[in-house]
Amino acid sequence: MTRARRWIVAVVAAGAVGLPSCTSSADHLMTDCTRRDLHGRSVARVWDEAMLDAIRRDVPAPTVHARNLFHTSAAMWDAWAAYDPQADGYFVHEKLQADDVLAAREAAISYAAYRVLLWRYSRAAGLQETFDELVDTMRSLCYRIDYVSTEGDSPAALGNRIAAAAIAYGARDGSLEDQRYVDTDYKPVNAPLVVAEPGAQMTDPNRWQPLALAQIVAQNGLPIPGNVQRFVGPHWGHVKGFALPPAADGTPIDPGPPPRLGETDAAFERAAVEVIRDSSYLDPSDGVQIDIGPGALGDNTLGTNDGDGHDLNPATGEPYDPDMVLRGDYARALAQFWADGPASETPPGHWNTVANDVSDTLGFRFRIGGTGPEVDRLEWDVKLYFALNGAVHDAAVAAWGLKGSYDSVRPISMIRYMAGLGQSSDPDEPSYDPQGLPLVPGLVEVVTERSSAPGARLEHLAGHDGEIAIRAWRGNPEDPATQTAGVGWIIATEWVPFQLSTFVTPAFAGYVSGHSTFSRAAAEVLTAMTGTPYFPGGLFESTVPAESLQVELGPSRDVVLEWATYYDAADQAGVSRLYGGIHIAADDFGGRRIGSECGKEAWALARRYFDGSALA
Repeated sequence: MTRARRWIVAVVAAGAVGLPSCTSSADHLMTDCTRRDLHGRSVARVWDEAMLDAIRRDVPAPTVHARNLFHTSAAMWDAWAAYDPQADGYFVHEKLQADDVLAAREAAISYAAYRVLLWRYSRAAGLQETFDELVDTMRSLCYRIDYVSTEGDSPAALGNRIAAAAIAYGARDGSLEDQRYVDTDYKPVNAPLVVAEPGAQMTDPNRWQPLALAQIVAQNGLPIPGNVQRFVGPHWGHVKGFALPPAADGTPIDPGPPPRLGETDAAFERAAVEVIRDSSYLDPSDGVQIDIGPGALGDNTLGTNDGDGHDLNPATGEPYDPDMVLRGDYARALAQFWADGPASETPPGHWNTVANDVSDTLGFRFRIGGTGPEVDRLEWDVKLYFALNGAVHDAAVAAWGLKGSYDSVRPISMIRYMAGLGQSSDPDEPSYDPQGLPLVPGLVEVVTERSSAPGARLEHLAGHDGEIAIRAWRGNPEDPATQTAGVGWIIATEWVPFQLSTFVTPAFAGYVSGHSTFSRAAAEVLTAMTGTPYFPGGLFESTVPAESLQVELGPSRDVVLEWATYYDAADQAGVSRLYGGIHIAADDFGGRRIGSECGKEAWALARRYFDGSALA
């Protein structure tokens, strides 16, 4: 298989077999070819966009895509650094000269990215479309796809050598690429939870439980064979990172365990109640309005939600305008925006799109670290992708190391299991169990004959006396395009998170949140790279249009999400997973802290590659 895949990358991708090897320094160029207008974008940006498109077509495994983003970015960096006498390469350490350095870099970058991406997505979903786009991209740049030589000093041969080195590196980095990234040694301790049936039977309520669905559809909309989840990446803590030190136990950063039932009951109970409370906010018909502008939200201490916004926009010197929206619209819009759902670039790729938007800002000054002379767009993009994607790759290794090690429970299993036991607040009241859900008036209650009598508040739950009821999102409507489920009293053992019915919860453990870890790592790099935590102009906006939700009808009006800083955006990415019902606060806050460490260390190491001291 390995030889066959090498053959695909080296020759079959050219569209034919047995083509002669090209050796001249200009033989990689197509004749009678007019290069397309890049409209101010660099060649590195072109390949980043092609990579994001490939991710959107594939099954969304964030770990795998973070690795692909970094390795491709590192290959592009090596192609750029080969023509800089000072910079250190990552996969290769060659130094070449060229009469036209820009042209040489563009060719080397293109061949390196092209062949790495062909290899990495040769067994991915959407292969034909990805293959066609990669080939079209090469031809639009007037490069021959049949140039397969690795010999000589031509930029194309250099690019091919870099790709070969990256591919060889990936075969021994611990990712199990040759096994399609599947760790066959992992076995869940809990039998699957059948989502369509109430309750959750668990051998260990602190451990991850796979879900069984009538049909599983990945976040990019592709159906997945079978109907029981398989843990994605339990071994990923052993994958070689960028700035992360290796860890024999697979946890490069370990902040300690999440809350556990039977050990830290109070914290575990609080976490479950917080998820239920967040679920109760998903209804715009309650009329509650909140200010989501940067003047009211953001500026949190790391690992908390203690901020109360920013006093002034530093770019304008003026206060931020209020952004008043219905809480139910905001919560649902936020959950969808950061969910990275169908046809998305997954969380690591999402931060590439944010970074690209920042770089495209009119009047943006390309100064590495926010100081010193301006650099050209190619240098900016190559260095940005190298540092950013090194950070998100490390974030994947660190976060999934903890997911694999602690194998922690997700909210759907947590809430259903505890509710099945009963209530833990009063041993003198019905349905008591010390590990049940705590009672919270108006949010978590026991159904009684009186409360479910005709005309009573819980009359629709008649026949469920003694069971635990919660006020939460009612679940997936029959027709999401025209119906909204709203919030109301439901039996807790039937609760589902605010997700598509074919997805429900990701196929891996909860602690820590990948979204939170990826996002904070990216925010640290963008802050360091630009020299300021603030977005250009002190504000970044993204609109979730009215009636654009996929889970149900909504939002009732356009919701304009706003962030002053990269950190604010990252924090809200973490919060979105709480509204979505697939994480607890410990997952979010722990991920933010770990992500911060990953981002800072990745930036520090990237700077050493830039100045040539990384290998000293």
